[in-house]
Amino acid sequence: MAVQEARQHGEHATACAGCADCGRAGHRRAVAAFLARRDELAAGHGVPAAVAHSPVAARQWVSDELAQSARAVTAHGREAGPARLDLVRRGTLRTVWGAVLALLLAQALTAVEAGWTGARTAGLCTALALAALLSAAAHAHRARGGLLAPLTGEDNRLSTTRAVAAAWLLLLSFSLVLLFLAARFPAPGPPAPAATAFDPARAAGLLAALALVAAVTVTARLVVAAGITAGRLQKVRADRPRAADLLCDDSGRACLADVQYLLVSGAVLVLTAAGLAHDPDRLPEVPWSLVLLLGVSAAWHLAAKCAEGVRPTIHSVVRSREAGDLDAPIRTGDDIEIRGRGFVPPGAGAPDPLTRLVVRIGAVHAHVPLVPVPGGFANPTDTALTVPLPADVEPGRVEVSVVTAAGTETNRVTIDVVD
Repeated sequence: MAVQEARQHGEHATACAGCADCGRAGHRRAVAAFLARRDELAAGHGVPAAVAHSPVAARQWVSDELAQSARAVTAHGREAGPARLDLVRRGTLRTVWGAVLALLLAQALTAVEAGWTGARTAGLCTALALAALLSAAAHAHRARGGLLAPLTGEDNRLSTTRAVAAAWLLLLSFSLVLLFLAARFPAPGPPAPAATAFDPARAAGLLAALALVAAVTVTARLVVAAGITAGRLQKVRADRPRAADLLCDDSGRACLADVQYLLVSGAVLVLTAAGLAHDPDRLPEVPWSLVLLLGVSAAWHLAAKCAEGVRPTIHSVVRSREAGDLDAPIRTGDDIEIRGRGFVPPGAGAPDPLTRLVVRIGAVHAHVPLVPVPGGFANPTDTALTVPLPADVEPGRVEVSVVTAAGTETNRVTIDVVD
């Protein structure tokens, strides 16, 4: 009976390979099982009797049990990843073609009294052409989420600067194609001079805005790369890109610099698009006051990028003292508490990244045990972590450092270990 159930489960898994619903359901079940197991162990239940008599052994067993459960959650997330990306790709394509349909309906409704014009035909043809090109690009990058692939950074999060630059580039492309097709569908009456449509003075604001957002995109990437190289900025890869990445930092908290840059850029972009809709025979004009506003917003965003991050640093290492324990020097087998900052970088608060936190004690690498509490973990934290001193550590002066989940190593602090 068990063999038959296993066979049926395997056939179902094979049939549902790549199924988004099954992948998400499996991931949700794994997350729910992990949370239930964490709260159960935090309450002191489920620990085997063989290790329950020893607090050190029980803590290590609990940590290993949670680490295995966290890896299972991560594995289910990876399995559901391709199906989620395919859903994202199809969703973006539906949005693109829905926008084309909305443009057609709007033109049809407004043309009831004014009549159909060549500009309407040019606008509809432009939308169809760009939608076809975007669909081809989404198909080429279908394994990485379609149209979201160019907007996704190396940390697998959506980039605010890339999204803003892509929106401005799309508007400029639409404007140029529209002007090209409008010349093929001239309006009744004397044609407008070509110099008027491509007036450099009129297009200067638009080009300045495009150059500004492009420079912000490149500069932000250089700032992030320099911060990672210097060890000041820690980047932990996300499990998947989310729309909230455009407004939040790596830890998922709303970032004011990102929010204001996205809102200001979006507002200027909408005003520019409205100007193009009002006068489709010429490039849209961006007033220099709006360009200046966009520049101030971009400067704020870049300044926040430069100030982002904190280098992981050990301030002190002390012997962890239990209630009723006597004061004593650090001996092999004791717990040591490492105090500092930056041990858990933004985005590394999930259980699986926490299991990758390592303390280097001389030549021994000690993994930091997970200590569950209801709703989270008491160890490790961003400012302190506790780890038992391994038996392989020789007495004497020993250097201690921490390697975070991002792979960044802290400074080294020397401690004295007595026999």
